[in-house]
Amino acid sequence: MQKTILITGATSGFGKACAQAFAKETHRLILTGRRAERLESEAKALSSMYGAEVLTLNFDVRDREAVKKTFENLPEAWRNIDILINNAGLAAGSDPIQDGNIDDWEQMIDTNIKGLLYVTKSVFPLMLKSTCPHIVNIGSIAGKEVYAKGNVYCATKFAVDALTRGMRIDMLAHGIKVTQIAPGAAETEFSTVRFKGDMDAVANVYRGYTPLVAEDIAEAVRWVTTLPPHVNINDMVIMPTAQASPGYFHKNL
Repeated sequence: MQKTILITGATSGFGKACAQAFAKETHRLILTGRRAERLESEAKALSSMYGAEVLTLNFDVRDREAVKKTFENLPEAWRNIDILINNAGLAAGSDPIQDGNIDDWEQMIDTNIKGLLYVTKSVFPLMLKSTCPHIVNIGSIAGKEVYAKGNVYCATKFAVDALTRGMRIDMLAHGIKVTQIAPGAAETEFSTVRFKGDMDAVANVYRGYTPLVAEDIAEAVRWVTTLPPHVNINDMVIMPTAQASPGYFHKNL
């Protein structure tokens, strides 16, 4: 059955990989992101390679009014959404909390928590006509265990964990499935953003072991959304084989 799937933060990493995974199955895609050129390029590629029908929405999930207006004004043909993948998120900086950059804190809180809330609230009414409504929140192992210099990022992902549980309860009567996917170390643009382009720091994160890749997480997202109507995966933690916790790795250095 063809579904209409909304993916936030779709221009890179997990979001882009999810878009590719669902496009291969010719689902209809609504892709959101801050980078208009990347969005349009991705939409063209998915349409060309897989024949997928794609709508792009260029806005920042941190902008409450932009989120509200965007979904209030969706074209009629796109107003029945089956799956929402709340993927937009980031880590900014890696400092002890006493030395933290407040602008980094604001960016993480506004994106990872408030952005997820803004989008979910706006999209909820558009999912009520679906026969298979499902919300997938991309969390993190950082939302399960705190690690050194993770402080505020961990706090935002703990919030995603709590919000996922709360959404599962509150939306139960509406038949909406809610799932959290919580990845461990994955090699995407995540560390490039976190370390603000310091490629030596980025390389050190992934040195000596095989991390997850975006496609691993996309496959998990695809799988949980294909289960029978009576089955819901509430929470899934996915780690590289070489990682046991946020700070415990087996590295061949």
